[in-house]
Amino acid sequence: MAVILGRLSKNGIFKTYTGLQAKGPNLSTFSNMSTGKKMFLGTLGVLTGGSVALIYALNESVKAGDITLHPPSYPFYHKGLFNSHDHASVRRGYEVYKQVCAACHSLKYIAYRNLVGTIMTEEEAKQEAAEIQVQDGPDETGQMFMRPGKLADYMPDPYPNEEAARAANNGAYPPDLSFITSARHSGDDYIFSLLTSYCDPPAGVKLQEGTYYNPYFIGGAISMAQALYNGVMEYSDGTPATQSQLSKDIVCFLKWAAEPELDDRKKMAIKAVMIFSLLFFVSFYWKRHLWTSIKNRKIEFRPTNKKWKDH
Repeated sequence: MAVILGRLSKNGIFKTYTGLQAKGPNLSTFSNMSTGKKMFLGTLGVLTGGSVALIYALNESVKAGDITLHPPSYPFYHKGLFNSHDHASVRRGYEVYKQVCAACHSLKYIAYRNLVGTIMTEEEAKQEAAEIQVQDGPDETGQMFMRPGKLADYMPDPYPNEEAARAANNGAYPPDLSFITSARHSGDDYIFSLLTSYCDPPAGVKLQEGTYYNPYFIGGAISMAQALYNGVMEYSDGTPATQSQLSKDIVCFLKWAAEPELDDRKKMAIKAVMIFSLLFFVSFYWKRHLWTSIKNRKIEFRPTNKKWKDH
């Protein structure tokens, strides 16, 4: 490095040139102001910013676009960073869906094979699937026929088409529940709050025939009647079937239906944290070892030209 700099200085590349130079911009206007002017401009800026913020806040506070009640956050077990599904609750939730929810809501993206290993054994799933009749065919004669369900079949729709569903529900179309927890804002908390918050409408609120008041539903008027209440069904494991227990179990089941791979994702996350933690320390040690000779190196500049020595 010293040799290269010496050669450049001999060739005149680093010689000093004199002449006209462009003047930089004068940025001392504010610093030349008197203290009174500075205080005035500072106060004016604060008042202007505060006024704009106040006007914006008042404008947002009187908007009627957000008149729904936001659900609180409930401590569902699967919300933990490394927690799995509550599988006992998922199994009970399937009972709630089968006995209560399946009368109106479909689960068309869940096949009976998905129940194996999580909710029931393979034999139990086969027996569950055999309870339904599925249209299949054509046969040798070209005719469609009905057969018992198999593990590969999906959950049946309670209605043959959307028009039939609306006709049976006062014009409302019951949504499919396969991904309902992912399709709603604050999915788990919203569904639990919705199922447990039916009440009488407040004074001045009139509902149309066939609608019910629920503060967590947009607009407050919902076509679905209260379906879960104390003692509406009995669990096979003897768990008390209270309204909150039923709601919690169906939420856990619907969460599993929307994200059946949740347990595998969190297992993979644990493995990744362990592996990358080890790799981090190995990489850090290797980086220190690799750069130690460079960081501890000392560079000296010994000029040979008299001009450099004078400076």
